[in-house]
Amino acid sequence: MSETRNPEWNPITIIGWLMREGRLMADGQAMIAALGEQLMAEGAPICRLRVSMRTLHPLVLAVSATWERDGGLKSVNVALHGFHQNTSFAGSPIEIITTTKEPYRRRLEGALGPDDPSMLHDLKARGITDYFGRLLNFSEGRPAVFIVSSDTPGGFSDADLEKIHMIAGAISPILEVFNTRQIARALADAYLGPRTGQRVLSGQITRGDIETIDAAILISDLRGWTRMNQELPPEETVALANGYFEQMAAAIDAHGGEILKFLGDGVLAIFPGAAEVACVQALAAAQLAQRSADGVSFGIGLHVGSVLYGNVGSAERIDFTVMGPAVNLVARIEGLCAELGESVLYSAAFARALPEDSRKVAQRMLKGLADPVDVYAAPT
Repeated sequence: MSETRNPEWNPITIIGWLMREGRLMADGQAMIAALGEQLMAEGAPICRLRVSMRTLHPLVLAVSATWERDGGLKSVNVALHGFHQNTSFAGSPIEIITTTKEPYRRRLEGALGPDDPSMLHDLKARGITDYFGRLLNFSEGRPAVFIVSSDTPGGFSDADLEKIHMIAGAISPILEVFNTRQIARALADAYLGPRTGQRVLSGQITRGDIETIDAAILISDLRGWTRMNQELPPEETVALANGYFEQMAAAIDAHGGEILKFLGDGVLAIFPGAAEVACVQALAAAQLAQRSADGVSFGIGLHVGSVLYGNVGSAERIDFTVMGPAVNLVARIEGLCAELGESVLYSAAFARALPEDSRKVAQRMLKGLADPVDVYAAPT
């Protein structure tokens, strides 16, 4: 059922709200939900509002949020890369809008034909009388799509559409800011990891901005990488490496760790926290990764201790990483995996933090250390 319509609804009221409060909301989805409520309070003949924004993410192509008068923020949908090839997208109003760069309007009170998109048939069945969408142009070239629907008899008037255009023009730069923030978070998560990425976005970006943390450290290295590069086609080598990285990432994420770096053919990850918990998590991740190994062989070294965690680099090129003797030691331990025929090795300090006994497999002099080091593995 349509709410009471105010033919004299004022877009300036809505735009004023956007400038004062809407732009300060937590994210674009929250602002879209609040915008819908503002439109309803003003008496605009809008029962449904949707905004779809392209993003920059290794997995996600676009994010859309839908507000409905009778249900608030109805959904936040994520479209993965390749979605534009789906039959549900082909011929849809969003495809038409993004392809033609022109507004799209379809009155739904009359009969719809078989060539009309299925989603318009669905909206008509729900009592929607009018559908209008247009691009929101962003300065950096990834436009958003702004869509409004009405269930008022007769749909939108010409005056309503003029007001909607005014609001769309005002909301474009605000949504672009939200979209830029979302892209920054996505890129920080993808390239740095969620924990480290959040630190960078919160302002920990100065060279030398370092803290000491306690963590279990995991270093893994792909075996036979030089041989693979010599014997296999490049695309096959990259596919094997990506499969290995995916196995490692899934195991580390599943047990509370964070990958800091892909080191060419290796991985550096940390599990921050108390040793008794972090070591159990790190060992579980290492064992899961080895169980999941598919077509590749790799060693994993584990250690626990204090590390320097933060920014290092040149004046203009900063890297977020961990440093210190603990990192050097775990790298040396991982290097023993092939020699000792073990897939996972760890230090004495790591072994002491585990709730179960470990088996000592070797004692070795390691480069850079004055005393021999005991090396352990999980019980067979």
